[in-house]
Amino acid sequence: MNDSTLALLGGTPAITAAGPHFTWPPIDDCDRRAVAAQLETAVPIPDRSGVVADLEDALASCLGVRHVVTTCTGTAALHSMYAAAGIGPGDEVIIPALTFRATATPLFHLGALPVLADVDDRGQLDLDDAARRITARTKAVVAVHLWGLPENMDALTWFADEHELMLLEDGSHAHGATWNRQMTGTFGTAAAFSLNGPKPLSAGEGGFVATDDTELYYRVLLHGQYSKRCRREIPTTHPLARYCGHRHGAEAAHPPPGRGPRPHPFTRLEDHLAGRQTIAARMCAALDGVPGIRIPAVPAAARASWYALPLRYEPAELGGLPIERFFDALHAEGATEADQPGSTCPLHTHPALPGPRLPAARLR
Repeated sequence: MNDSTLALLGGTPAITAAGPHFTWPPIDDCDRRAVAAQLETAVPIPDRSGVVADLEDALASCLGVRHVVTTCTGTAALHSMYAAAGIGPGDEVIIPALTFRATATPLFHLGALPVLADVDDRGQLDLDDAARRITARTKAVVAVHLWGLPENMDALTWFADEHELMLLEDGSHAHGATWNRQMTGTFGTAAAFSLNGPKPLSAGEGGFVATDDTELYYRVLLHGQYSKRCRREIPTTHPLARYCGHRHGAEAAHPPPGRGPRPHPFTRLEDHLAGRQTIAARMCAALDGVPGIRIPAVPAAARASWYALPLRYEPAELGGLPIERFFDALHAEGATEADQPGSTCPLHTHPALPGPRLPAARLR
């Protein structure tokens, strides 16, 4: 056998080092000391104090927004954002058909309907198709910065303004990504982010909502934060204060109607984007022109955060080779981190979703 024989067919694997070849997030002694110190200080933090306040201040400063509210997951952040935006029974929200299911599922809990719009061959929202999905019930459109690649926010901002829709952002993959040097998560009325383990900014688990809209901020607090925090941050003169327990009597007995999506406090902020960008650039340079693979096209206006390196498979360039066999070959060569997304998929094919309204193109 010569050196060109595929490992799948009996050749020597290209990668012989034992895996895993990549772990995230990186943990060092600074992290361990921070966790130990927090254990000695507090675990539950019912108000905006301690590490919760430190984290929210740092996130708000990084994004350049007025308000950040942390949550237990990115899904909880999306739920609180949608609820605070006033989305409710009968409303429709346009989302890209290709996304993680959590972009859609909180809408069902609110009695709203996600309406799937098609995406182009780069996975970006097809605004012509989205325009065809607009009805009298359409309330918002969601920009999803999938895999950390920013959407064209010039086009999406124009689209939302033109059709008088609220623009919301799902930045779960896109911490630190920018469009024309403006941070993703700062273009719309509000944005939701995830801090789940493999994200560029990781807390192990967690999420947050970012907004400049003070009214929406108060509603995020009421949706999922403890009464103590709501009482301290929502002014007593505000109409929503009646739900915070400011006053005595029956109204004070009722806590905010939230679900308690508070975060775990063990979080460290550190900018890892430079390393991810270096690795992504090296991989794209090596893979550019390889038959069967199309590397992502990043517009000059965009800076990606590279939650993952999304590669498009072109079976026609490999004689129609099924993608499953393609992955078998990759894994045999030792590229065990290569993965085909599961939950992030065309949502109209997802068996767990209770039938969001589907684009007509998908039904033909």
